[in-house]
Amino acid sequence: MSHGQTLTHKILARACGKETVSPGENVTVTVDLLMGQDASGPRRWGPRLQALNATLWDPSKVVVVSDHFVPAVDAASAEILQTSRKFVREHGIKHFFDMEGISHAIMPERGLLRPGMFVAGGDSHTPTAGAYGCYAAGFGATDTTAIAVTGQTWMTIPEVIKVQLDGTLGKQMTAKDVMLWLCRHMGMENSFKAIEFVGPAIADMSMSERLVLSNMAAELGAETGIIGADEVTIAAIEAASGDSEGAELWTADPDAEYIDTVVLDVSALTPQVAAPHAPENTDKVGAFADVTVDQCYIGACVGAKLQDLHMAASVLRGHRVADGTRLMVAPATKRVTEEAAADGTLAVLTQAGAILLPTGCGACAGMGAGILAEGEVCISTTNRNFQGRMGHKDAGVYLASPYTVAASAIAGRIADPRELNAHTMVPA
Repeated sequence: MSHGQTLTHKILARACGKETVSPGENVTVTVDLLMGQDASGPRRWGPRLQALNATLWDPSKVVVVSDHFVPAVDAASAEILQTSRKFVREHGIKHFFDMEGISHAIMPERGLLRPGMFVAGGDSHTPTAGAYGCYAAGFGATDTTAIAVTGQTWMTIPEVIKVQLDGTLGKQMTAKDVMLWLCRHMGMENSFKAIEFVGPAIADMSMSERLVLSNMAAELGAETGIIGADEVTIAAIEAASGDSEGAELWTADPDAEYIDTVVLDVSALTPQVAAPHAPENTDKVGAFADVTVDQCYIGACVGAKLQDLHMAASVLRGHRVADGTRLMVAPATKRVTEEAAADGTLAVLTQAGAILLPTGCGACAGMGAGILAEGEVCISTTNRNFQGRMGHKDAGVYLASPYTVAASAIAGRIADPRELNAHTMVPA
């Protein structure tokens, strides 16, 4: 008896021109969108294209984002950025976002994603695009160079795990708490697997929150994380691009088979925090109540979108950052900065004592402003806390939601946001 197809396998079947595909099958797929950053794209592609006497297969399907070395802090960084600018001019790339935001936030913000697409990117958090019903995965520089020339790549069809999220998230509970719980429960060794997120809790989530789920599939060690397209998806596409042309409601078949199913009732979830040096080192926030913090960081593709800043502002309104603690805020994109300024969010954050940093990957990737010194402790909205990730190898990074990071900034220690009288943030 044949079974239906998972969403993952439906997308990959389309990408390789077959009716169906099966786990373990080696296929050649056509890429719909290729993303390269200043760290992983033109500076790697350029010399190889020159050596091959080759050019891009389709500049209209290539996205380049300068987000790692921005703004330049030394001559070497400036040269890397110059390389990207020169490359996009020479190759006629129109989708170039220079110091405008983090790639994984830029692509959905600028309406570049459609359900059913195969998206390849030169960064491990490329799966973020899976929130739009795409198969999106990170590739190394050699593979992305080959894609840049041919528009194709090969892959082994992955097995698929279903993560079913039931119930309704409680007050000040977020997708970040869900993912930290999953990191502990599922571990970080789910290689050669794809994750499909389903369930009533997904239907209630904004697109901003769904992006957290697909983004942090990378922390589970998965190839990608995907969410089926629905009315929320279509509305987000229309808001970003002005129309939803080509946006179909790609979903899994009801009788699709999965290698495993993980079920979580999010109604019972409490704020989660991951201790150094891995996202799977997660426990309830109360387990870390005695941990004092030197720095609180609200930033990264996963933790500094407009809704994330609203979360933080709802906690910080009427409070001040504790003495001896610094709060750094680096909005995910330039547009987020503009909108947060217009609706009063930035004023709330800075009046509480937050320090505004430039948009970009920054301290999340251990680059630019906000990195940590030896022995310092930081609680962060970022997606990973590997040793040395945000600065000195002997610094300690804890991961949490924007609510929890903001509450910790006020307390000067890791704190439960539910213990504070948080105000509802209503943009002006």
